[in-house]
Amino acid sequence: MKNFTVDRNAVLFLGPATLLLFLLFVAPIVVNFVIAFSDMGRDLSIEQFSLNNFKQLFGDRLLWELIGKSLIFVVCTLALFNVGLALLLSLAIACLPERIGKIFTTLWLLPRMAPSVIYALLWIWAADPNEFGLINQLWLAIGGETPIDLRQDSPMLTIILANGIIGASMGMLIFTSAIKSIPKHLFHAARVDGASSLSMVRHIILPAIRWPLSFVTIFQSLSLLVTFEYALLITNGGPFYDSTVYSLYVYKQAFESGQYGYGATLALILVIIGVGYSLLMWRFTNMKTLLQVPKIEVKQ
Repeated sequence: MKNFTVDRNAVLFLGPATLLLFLLFVAPIVVNFVIAFSDMGRDLSIEQFSLNNFKQLFGDRLLWELIGKSLIFVVCTLALFNVGLALLLSLAIACLPERIGKIFTTLWLLPRMAPSVIYALLWIWAADPNEFGLINQLWLAIGGETPIDLRQDSPMLTIILANGIIGASMGMLIFTSAIKSIPKHLFHAARVDGASSLSMVRHIILPAIRWPLSFVTIFQSLSLLVTFEYALLITNGGPFYDSTVYSLYVYKQAFESGQYGYGATLALILVIIGVGYSLLMWRFTNMKTLLQVPKIEVKQ
């Protein structure tokens, strides 16, 4: 039996991170798991543990409808903005002169720098149903006859746009860095062979940034799955649950209705969905291969 030795430096380096990981991630999941089987209410007292909260799931008529809306929200925001728009922005920045590219990047990062409340207030002003709202000003300028009420008529579209525009900045930064790290001689050789810009994107850029694409897709999907702040601040989930995503429903059940036990049960399902999705995407994107140790290492 080999002697077990503890690397003191490894303990000192990883110890604080491991402790924070347990306190901020593992412990809350354990607490949520316990509360999910309890009858905790607004007074925070627990009288019994049972499966009543899980039985209540089958009688919740809104549950499956909200899961479907959350799926639409996550897929549309991810595909159109967090990955799609972010990739287009990064391609544009890579083609611009460095100074102009930095200015362009800064402009797209401004919403991310602002507090969530300020960003939500800007969207409330932009979607104002009167002619003073930004969207209605543009709508009337191009020939629209009457102002539109985006928050009331298309609330899901509103929160998709709000989350997508601010969410594209993260992918933009990662994709831009990845594109700029591609060796320039590959593009020069492709140009000599007569390759078009679209061909270079397809055959050089996309294969080279496969890892960043996979990471942003997985990370942003999980982030959108639990995001509800802009739906709460801009539309409050309305009208009539039209823009209520699953995570917002968990918040409302727990903190507005005072059903902490049932809210914890809903949150537990969200944790299970997140873990299952992570494992599925890990397999689908072949992340294990992307993270493996290179077969050839250059020693200095």
